[in-house]
Amino acid sequence: RMAEPSPPASGTPAPFDGGSGDDLEKYTLRGVRQIQQLLQDLITHRGLITAHTGGGNSFMTAVLRVDEDRRRVMLDASPDPQANRRALAAPRLTCVTQIDGIRIQFPLSGLSEGQDKGRPALFAPLPTEMLRLQRREFYRLQVPLTHELSCLLKAEDLGRKPVEASARVIDIGAGGIAVLLPAGTAEFVIGGVLPGCRLALPDGEPIELDLEVRNINRQTQRNGTEQLRVGLRFAALPRTADTRIQRYIFKTERELNAKARGGI
Repeated sequence: RMAEPSPPASGTPAPFDGGSGDDLEKYTLRGVRQIQQLLQDLITHRGLITAHTGGGNSFMTAVLRVDEDRRRVMLDASPDPQANRRALAAPRLTCVTQIDGIRIQFPLSGLSEGQDKGRPALFAPLPTEMLRLQRREFYRLQVPLTHELSCLLKAEDLGRKPVEASARVIDIGAGGIAVLLPAGTAEFVIGGVLPGCRLALPDGEPIELDLEVRNINRQTQRNGTEQLRVGLRFAALPRTADTRIQRYIFKTERELNAKARGGI
């Protein structure tokens, strides 16, 4: 069995849900060799994958091996048996991850369970296509854990009473953020707007802004706990906020690139 995948700097994106089919065609790989190479890249980068089973459920996994002769891929099984049962029962598993800021998404079907050196694993035929989105407008910076970036969300609880929830920002881009918080902390509705939220960036005072809920996914973490990943669009930004957000992204990218080169 390969070494345990390194945790990413943040969470992974939800399934991409924008753009027309023609628009995305040039970013879709269908060649067998291309697909096998991209899956091998995921192994090399020890990338953590969010596998969506439908109904807002997902679990964290990783590509363990690519069997080129049998044209199948092996994934790490979840420590949560229920998550594995959902994956095996799902007609399709949507896998989402990132490599160097490039969003990668691919479907798997026909999953089966087995063993890899005595430990549970999931097997599936090689995907017939993989989406590799590298357009700059879709780029989302994965926030390093050490930055402890947070956003205070003003939402409602199950009883529709106002509640303030502090959520960890796991990625950020020009159009919005994704946050992670414990399941049950607050109730979110896709399309709902959360007014007066406060995004805390390292430089200066928190930014007060309105956020629109775009997607909600329940994730089973590798330790078995459940968290919500909520994708939020900037619905209303103060005039100077966009500049501050872009400055933070640029500065963080520069620091990460320098660290990767051994410069710091």
